[in-house]
Amino acid sequence: MRVTGMIRILVPLATLLSFWFIIQTYSEHRGRAISLRSWLGPPQPRHKCENKKDCPADHFAFRIISGAANVVGPSICFEDRILMSTVKNNIGRGLNIALVNGKSGQLLKVGSFDMYSGDVTKLETFLEDIKDGTIMLAATYDDAATKMNNKIRALFSALGSRHVNQLGFRDNWVFLGAKGMKDKSPFEEHIKNDQKTNKYDGWPELLEMEGCAPRKQD
Repeated sequence: MRVTGMIRILVPLATLLSFWFIIQTYSEHRGRAISLRSWLGPPQPRHKCENKKDCPADHFAFRIISGAANVVGPSICFEDRILMSTVKNNIGRGLNIALVNGKSGQLLKVGSFDMYSGDVTKLETFLEDIKDGTIMLAATYDDAATKMNNKIRALFSALGSRHVNQLGFRDNWVFLGAKGMKDKSPFEEHIKNDQKTNKYDGWPELLEMEGCAPRKQD
């Protein structure tokens, strides 16, 4: 009982002494104490769509990621909103396209078009119905060129594409254009399916493009 009583006294005392030591140490060195946050560095600002920088007030932030082979689907983000992705379950093999209002940034429509064994007239109608001032974001997945005809290529060219006429079997392509553009779009990337340079077996590496698309003015 005597030993037990001693332990009951010593444990709280040791706790108090330890607490006092921590307080004293902090008080003596608080002027040069380094917090965990400062040690890790200042927090990095987050930008829309996880982009590297903010966009001007009169521009929309976007990020387009193509599919990887026939395994990982594409993703389209606009103004910090995911418009198309595997998680949203609205993408598919071929071409994945989102249309947004060029003035408000409001999503108008999305579409997925199988360009290997699908009905391409659906894509033709989709592109022909685009109204002036509409921004279009497109990403490939698996193969987007097998059934791409001259009419479809011409429609994409009218939206500002430079590379659609070179798009071939299993090429990767990401593109942002707009109906009514006077010049070619600066937002486009294309990588050829080439067995010598392909990252995956039979497919090139994925493409990722981010930027700031100008808002349509009145």
